[in-house]
Amino acid sequence: MSTAPTILSDIPGSFPWGVFHERHPKLVRQVLDALPYGPTERAAVEELLSESTGGVLAPLDESAHDHRQWLEWGEGQFGRPWGEAPFLWAESYFYRRLLEATGYFRPGTWHGIDPFAPFKNAELIGPAVDDELAALDDLPSLSADKRAEVLLSSALWGNRADLGFRITALVGDAPSPALIADDSPLLWSTLVAASNPRVCVIADNAGRELLPDLVLVDHLLTSGPAAEVVVYVKPAPYYVSDATTADLLATVDRLRAAPGQEAARIGRRLWQAMNAGTLMVRTHEFFCAPLPFHEMPADLRAEFAAATMTISKGDLNYRRLVGDQLWDATTPFAERVGYFPSPVTALRTLKSDVVVGLDGAVVAGLDATGEPWRTSGKYGLIQVRTGT
Repeated sequence: MSTAPTILSDIPGSFPWGVFHERHPKLVRQVLDALPYGPTERAAVEELLSESTGGVLAPLDESAHDHRQWLEWGEGQFGRPWGEAPFLWAESYFYRRLLEATGYFRPGTWHGIDPFAPFKNAELIGPAVDDELAALDDLPSLSADKRAEVLLSSALWGNRADLGFRITALVGDAPSPALIADDSPLLWSTLVAASNPRVCVIADNAGRELLPDLVLVDHLLTSGPAAEVVVYVKPAPYYVSDATTADLLATVDRLRAAPGQEAARIGRRLWQAMNAGTLMVRTHEFFCAPLPFHEMPADLRAEFAAATMTISKGDLNYRRLVGDQLWDATTPFAERVGYFPSPVTALRTLKSDVVVGLDGAVVAGLDATGEPWRTSGKYGLIQVRTGT
């Protein structure tokens, strides 16, 4: 039975408290500035911000299509202050309520309009992205092993909040941020040893993070050891920049239209792989649920059970994978993910308090720096559990 405290957001100055009281107010301003929402939507968004920073949790309106589902997920939470609910649950519910406030699910003008689309789209345009994609022309000159190393590292560090796809730095000798756990040899050996391996990728952010993710997917299908890849995206906009099917298609299009020859080839191959069924894009309502992955429904569990390896990308997925609790950082990774129905790899930059599977000496050294190493985005990890 779990004994680690569940993370809440009721302690002023803590990372979760800052998400609700500093990050979300800025996000609300950005959302209201990015699209010309009318008085009804603007008032609902402002009301949500007020409630989530100083009020109590109110359920979705009975007219919402998932009203009953959220009543079930939130049993015992409604009527309590937001800060007293589990951080993972409350943060997820904030984004569901934001979609409700902006009219995403309601019939009318704003039905189906992604409130975060302006931010996602802006990440895919401009000369900086052109330069990053042009650098992919260096890939064919690398050995197969070096190419695999570079692309896995690019996908990992693309998860940093302030880092796009910097293939040039990884090919060259520029120092990279600190990798504090690296089981990547186990990932590659597991795939190489399998017959017709199937890889599932639980995607994280859209925009400039999804670019290196898809380049890695292309490598797995063409130069790497995967026979099939399934990419799982969110069924609706979530956590500002989480990828939906529309975001993935926009990213493939961005690769196909890139000035660099290699990027364009990768984009065309990804498109053809989707046509052929060797690259599949799937989603499930559970990916927007406020629950850890150990509570996944049977149909989704069955899909993952068919995978040779599941790659979990990003910080939120890590929180859901190991449990959003204050674990001792030396708790074995395999112990926390033993329930997962396939071998699993976590590819994650640290941007929240949760972490497991670290060496005790590494933890002591990081703690001695006095910096907020768990939330700074400066450190990353590649953790693998192969047994089922």
